[in-house]
Amino acid sequence: MSLRLCRTCTTRGAALVAAGRLANVSKIRWLSVLSRPAISNAHYTQAIQQTRRSMFIQTQDTPNPNSLKFLPGKDVLGESKTLDCPNVEAAKVSTLAKMLFQIEGVKGVFLGPDFITVTRSSEDLEWSLVKPHVFATVMDFFASGLPVVSENAFPDSSSVAAEYGDDKELVEMILELLDSRIRPTVQEDGGDIEFVSFKDGVVQLRMQGSCSNCPSSTATLKHGIQNMLQFYVPEVQSVEEVTNEVDEIAEQEFEKVEKKLEELRQKSREDEK
Repeated sequence: MSLRLCRTCTTRGAALVAAGRLANVSKIRWLSVLSRPAISNAHYTQAIQQTRRSMFIQTQDTPNPNSLKFLPGKDVLGESKTLDCPNVEAAKVSTLAKMLFQIEGVKGVFLGPDFITVTRSSEDLEWSLVKPHVFATVMDFFASGLPVVSENAFPDSSSVAAEYGDDKELVEMILELLDSRIRPTVQEDGGDIEFVSFKDGVVQLRMQGSCSNCPSSTATLKHGIQNMLQFYVPEVQSVEEVTNEVDEIAEQEFEKVEKKLEELRQKSREDEK
């Protein structure tokens, strides 16, 4: 195992980063030394107390090469809760997600019970350039003492099955299987699935986090989720993935911006010659 030392500056002080990598898992230990003078504000006081302590962050690869899972060593949303932020608009309910979107090259943010999945704009963007900024942002956020999400971030989903009338019991079984058998496994890979609808034997799901636009998402749906649902609920004929129209529009706009930026960078390189 190799050890590499580097120094990264943040607005709150200097952090010494020790990075090690073994079996695609990187362990980052942050030792913060703050130079900010004493401030009476309660948030800054808490920030000083917390960031003087060491913070242990792990990174873990996911099946999606463009998504990386960050484990800060503490709860993010808490048990069973997740929040998908595929764009800046969706991140408005989370201060942490909004801070991460300010990092250049961050395309999507997914918050899990005890992890954060960050999706980069393309494989051309090296993770070695993105990770230090994510580490600093996560460290600064948890030092602030601010809540991860707003109070109304999670809609009430307790009455989903009740909307299906005669199919209520089937939908309840589907939801139970998703929550107990499927979602925990998917979350291990830095993503999640959201139940959208059940009609005429077709279950519609939305892939989130690292599972969104993942090369293996189709196999996960057909060979994993569909097979399990059909085994326990024979009425399920197939499982399909759906995407938000808003997400598709955001994806198209993001690609346009990236293309324009690349054109400007190319022009700048040519002017320098």
